[in-house]
Amino acid sequence: MALRTDSEVSPLAQSASTAYAWAMGDVIDPQFSGLLARLYAGIQEEQPWRGFLEALARWMDSTYATLIITAPGKGTPATFLTPGSNPDFDANYMQSLFAGDPFQGLADGTVISYAEFMAGLPADAFPEYRRVMAESGFDQVLGLDLQFGRQSSGGQRVDDGRYEARFRLSRHNSLPNFTPDDRARLQALADHLRIAVRLYEKLQFAGAEHGVFHATAQGLGLALVVLDRNRRIVSTNALADSLMDEAAGLLRRGDELLFADPAHQRTVTDLLAGTNASGLTRFRIERAGQSDLVVTARPLNVSAIHAGAGALALFIARPGPDKRADPQTLRDLLGLTMAEARLAASLAEGLSLVQAAQRLGIAHNTAKAQLSSVFAKTGVHRQAQLIALLGSLGV
Repeated sequence: MALRTDSEVSPLAQSASTAYAWAMGDVIDPQFSGLLARLYAGIQEEQPWRGFLEALARWMDSTYATLIITAPGKGTPATFLTPGSNPDFDANYMQSLFAGDPFQGLADGTVISYAEFMAGLPADAFPEYRRVMAESGFDQVLGLDLQFGRQSSGGQRVDDGRYEARFRLSRHNSLPNFTPDDRARLQALADHLRIAVRLYEKLQFAGAEHGVFHATAQGLGLALVVLDRNRRIVSTNALADSLMDEAAGLLRRGDELLFADPAHQRTVTDLLAGTNASGLTRFRIERAGQSDLVVTARPLNVSAIHAGAGALALFIARPGPDKRADPQTLRDLLGLTMAEARLAASLAEGLSLVQAAQRLGIAHNTAKAQLSSVFAKTGVHRQAQLIALLGSLGV
């Protein structure tokens, strides 16, 4: 292994002791401060994390810095980014090596090396992975895993495996090994990385919300409550606030939405846990002495973090007089394509499938295919059920 002289080590690597001193509260390291600026600014850039990972690799005098955001049980990660790496190796990792990567499940927030981790496994374990890593020349790796679970009522994180962020720093094996000082520098970043990943999740969530809010922004009389994966209320509109203030059938307690009927509570809890994570779920809230409410639950796709599970939009309507359905609203509310929404709106007016196809200028077979897709997305099986659903939504 070729070792470099001090003169060959980058200025960023030479700042190791200074950075560690900053972490201990002795001095402020401008390079460490600049790295944090890249971290927090970069999560909202057009290519999130890329600029920070490049800066992190330089600061750690590493060849590459990698970020993997993944949810348990997923065949591929939601986010995988290694700026400047070999695309062929990345593709191979995503397609086959990721599922069998043993270097995971690290102690939350604690830096460990690949060599140290693998030394704790049987020597004959994961032979194919060991071979590929050795042949790549990048089996010098520091790892830091951050786990994000739900919060208990006491504010403590419950490790229920919602998602995790894995940070990896790699050096080619022709370069010096990572030192304890290198590990300390990465460890000093752990709390900042945890905050940044949470902020990134919130930004991704806000982006997914945007399309949902469009449906209610048209003054169509729909109440909207958006929940995060921990059943906390993220946002509401004025009508939803009014309905919850009535405390009839549903109410707000702190930042939590509660239903009077335990069955409704279980339905929402199951949806947030990932059950029936596609399509729609609809239920009626019966309220003595007041008009009933119809709730349509639509899972939100927040793929960058947890692949669609655990974020929910609840549309709440008072069933009222029939009115012409708006295709734009149906598209946003039900997750349809615009063509499917136009067909659904025509059917809601009482047209037959043949008549709707003629109005829209499409072939009957095309209309049949679109209707099948609408059925799949809304969870209904017959045209009459679809019309009843659209009528209950009041759109």
